[in-house]
Parts: sequence; C-alpha cells; structure tokens
Amino acid sequence: MSQKQITVVIVGMGFGKEFIPIYQSHPNIKAVGICTRSKARRDELSARYNLDPNLVFEHFEDIPGREDVDAIHIVTPVPEHARMTLASLNANKHTACTIPMAMTVEDCKAIVEAKRRSGKVYMMMETALYTREFLYGLQLSESGGLGKIQFVRGSHIQDMSMEGWAEYWKGYPPMLNGTHAISPLLRINNTTAETVVCHGSGRLSDDLASRYGSPFAVETATFTLKGSDVVAEATRSLFDVVRQYRESYDVYGTKMSFEWEQLQDEQHVVFDGGENAVRIDVPDTDALLIEPIKHFTKREKIDDPNHVSFLQGAGHGGSHPHLVQEFVAAIVEGRDSAVDAALAANYTCAGICAHESAMKGGERISIPDFS
Repeated sequence: MSQKQITVVIVGMGFGKEFIPIYQSHPNIKAVGICTRSKARRDELSARYNLDPNLVFEHFEDIPGREDVDAIHIVTPVPEHARMTLASLNANKHTACTIPMAMTVEDCKAIVEAKRRSGKVYMMMETALYTREFLYGLQLSESGGLGKIQFVRGSHIQDMSMEGWAEYWKGYPPMLNGTHAISPLLRINNTTAETVVCHGSGRLSDDLASRYGSPFAVETATFTLKGSDVVAEATRSLFDVVRQYRESYDVYGTKMSFEWEQLQDEQHVVFDGGENAVRIDVPDTDALLIEPIKHFTKREKIDDPNHVSFLQGAGHGGSHPHLVQEFVAAIVEGRDSAVDAALAANYTCAGICAHESAMKGGERISIPDFS
C-alpha cells in the first residue's frame, strides 16, 4: 500500500460524524478535521476523537484555502452541495460529496468542468451503490450468475414529514433527488441513462405543493440506457404516502432474479429457475475492505442510530467504509473514483430530468451526455 498521507476535513456533522472514526482508522489518513456551526458539537467531537484544534472549523469558507488540507468531504444540506463542491474543486482539493451532486443540470455541468480543470478526485458518496444488498447483486451480475439482465426496477419511498428533517425537504419534488433509486439500476447494467419519461401521480397537500411548485405525491420514471436494450423503472415518494421506508432495487435475468424484501428484516428473494424462490440474508461485505476499516460495516458501529437518516435508512447498508476506501484509494492511486463527476452528473441529472418530464406531462427528456 502507498504511504501517501492525506488530511481530510468533513463538513457537516449530522450523519457526517459517522465518517470520523473510519477516516481515522485508514492507514493513508494523516489527520481528520471537522466543520459544523454548532460549538457544542465541535467541542464534543473534538474531545471524543482527539482532533487537532487547527482542523476544527465553524465556517466552510475557511477550509478551501488551507494548504494543509488535501481533501474535503461534504455532508451538508442538499442546497449547499453545488456551492461547496465548486469552492473545493476550484481550490484544487480532492472532493467527496453526499448525494445529490447538485439540484440543477447547470450546476452538474459546472462541477464536471471544475473537476476536469482541477485534475483532482471527485466522488459522489452514493450509499446505495455500496450496501450489502447492492454489492451482492453486482457480484451476481459481474460473475454471470444473473445471465442476461432483462429488466431492473428501483424505489425510494420515505416519509419525510417525521420530526428531524430540515425545512427545505418539505414538498421536495420526489425525483429531483432520485439517485438512491436510480444509480443501482444504471450501475448494475454498467451504463448511463440516455432518456427519461416520467409521470406524476396523486397530489400533495396545498402547503407542500406550493413550496417547489410541484404537485405530485409520487413520481415514476422509465429510463432508456446507453448501449442497452434494458429499460429501467424508478419510483420515489416523500410525503403524503403511507408506507414503511423502502430503498430498493430488483433485477431480473435469464438465469436468476433478485427482489428486495417487502418489509424490513423480512429477507430478500432469489429466483433461480422455474417456480423456485428462496429467501436469503445477503452476506456482509467486510471481506471487500482493508483490515483497519472492515469492522465498520457492522450495524453496531453506527454512532448515532437515532439520527433520522438511520431510523429510516437501515444504517445505509454498511456502505460508509466502502465509500471512504474508494475515495482515499482514488486519491492515493491518482485515478478517477468509481463515482466520478461525469458519472455522478448522469445519475443526478437522470432524476432532475425525470422531474422535468413529470412536470411536462410525461414528455420524453434527453439526459445530458457528460462523457
């Protein structure tokens, strides 16, 4: 392993604080800093993790200009993603950002260009691509176990009216941030989305609908995929729909198919021929990780299980150490990350364009080509 040492600052200490001990355990990390406006949280985390006081920030604006900071990991509210990512890349910092990349096609394009100019690593930290469930299906696909994939379907159904979600989420258009439902469908087919047709269904309350001028309780999209005869379907809802949290993908092949569990902890289903169906628990993914961080895939390693992201997100499926490992490896090895800017822009704009299609009554929209 390369001995290159990296100093990273994590911005946003909601579920962002979960990454502190993972980075600290990575052999290529020299130091970890944090940024949060809360003094109480700065003091508490500084003491708990013995952080360097010079790497504890109240204001994001103080970070990009620091010569002793190599990388910035952004885990802040969605409206801040584009601004902070651009500031980081334009300061020649390696940059990771939680989903989505941005809220507009224009901002996605700007980030792709900023990444190209800087020559630094960018990674969209999409948890859905590193869950136990997705990595299980990806291994089946890449090993030929599924045969030829014929259809994929994803969903992200969530009640964001529960206490703990920020005000900006109220009335947020379902597919505008659709990467959890979309990215697994594209990755398992090893391709990108080319066009989308999306339909809205149902109606939000007047108050919610007025926030973003978006009336739909549910949005369902179908995507054509580059170089593929597979069509992908994704559904998302955030308000005024009663259902247990579900962030899923299903994949149907000529040899085997996989369906996500209907209820949490009910077990997933594998179909492997005829009428045969077997319920399974997917294996842990710790074997894919370097030794110092492999234990972070375990549910009990979550520091704050009552954080709203985990109450509804099943702990992000053990994905956090995989995200750290890939981001750091890309920096150390001098290569693009697995979810580089161009790919992240496609995943993000697939959802943005899907919402545009829904607002235009199901008009087919071409998704920009960032390659």
